[in-house]
Amino acid sequence: MGRLYSKMKVFHFSGHLDALHRQSRRIRAPLHIRIKPTNVCSHRCWYCSYRLKGVQLGKDMSPRDSIPKEKMLEIIGDLDEMGVKAVTFSGGGDPFCYPHLLEAAKKLALSRVKFSSLTNGSRLRGEVAEVFARHATWLRISIDGWDDASYARYRGVPEGEFSRVLANMRDFVKLGGGCYLGVSLVIDKDNAPHIYETTRKLRDIGVNSVKMSPCVTSNSGRQSNEYHQPFYRVACEQIERAVSDFSGGDFTIFDSYHLLEDKFAKDYHWCPILQLNPVIGADLNVYACHDKAYNLDTGLLGSIKERGFKEFWMADKEKFFNIDPSRDCRHHCLQNATNKMILEYLDLHRDHLEFI
Repeated sequence: MGRLYSKMKVFHFSGHLDALHRQSRRIRAPLHIRIKPTNVCSHRCWYCSYRLKGVQLGKDMSPRDSIPKEKMLEIIGDLDEMGVKAVTFSGGGDPFCYPHLLEAAKKLALSRVKFSSLTNGSRLRGEVAEVFARHATWLRISIDGWDDASYARYRGVPEGEFSRVLANMRDFVKLGGGCYLGVSLVIDKDNAPHIYETTRKLRDIGVNSVKMSPCVTSNSGRQSNEYHQPFYRVACEQIERAVSDFSGGDFTIFDSYHLLEDKFAKDYHWCPILQLNPVIGADLNVYACHDKAYNLDTGLLGSIKERGFKEFWMADKEKFFNIDPSRDCRHHCLQNATNKMILEYLDLHRDHLEFI
């Protein structure tokens, strides 16, 4: 099996890349869209960037917003017609709290659009779990606690929820169907000493992978790093042991636990990735990216409340150039490194390309 995570994926779509320039008159459909179907969530994680005070992500979010059923089905129809390659349902809230997720997944299953979802796993059961198991490309569940008591503290849920989520994952694996089941282990000061044991539990359940990720605690890379520094070595040692003892066969560990400065600083003035991977929010606004969702002042591309997504997207290319990352994005950016690579690719001197 090839790599699942790579900044190089985008370079398999040269036609999309060559249309990104402001000077190009072409507007291409996005490659991958995140849809935030609802802002309702059954958990209350202390580090949730949509609800953490002082973090810009989600600052203009209404926690009760949800995409109406007919609008969701219209959006999926537009994406299929446009040739969008993939959709990921994410938060805002938890996508499995969305009352129309089953209908949306069924429609996607009949389309050409691949789909996936992020979730806390608490509602991963019943027919919707079966549809995802048979038709989704991947599903990733966020985990932080290592037992019932710690999980309840992290997420403001009753004790026993951790065991129920693990049981949901175990049952999902038994469904078969080919959906890749991953876990994002969100690392903070409390669970760092428990990374090894948690990873073992997840492997034994039968998940395909665990991705080690740092929790983001601030708009400032320096402040986020200061939070992680006291336990950084402990976390790294735990991850190294887990990789050594558990990786192999049908189980993979992706080590994305690192200090965060490289995801914050921007020295470029337009964002190419927003034309490839935008976000549709539960408020029916279209945002530049996952890290600017529900930022009405610096992340908004426009609204689809009164028009279809296809009509909105194809109408005007100028809307893609209103955001200046060096000015508007001085915060965590998942796509910062990819943006830099795309900008370098687009800036290459055409007369010298052959001299590799």
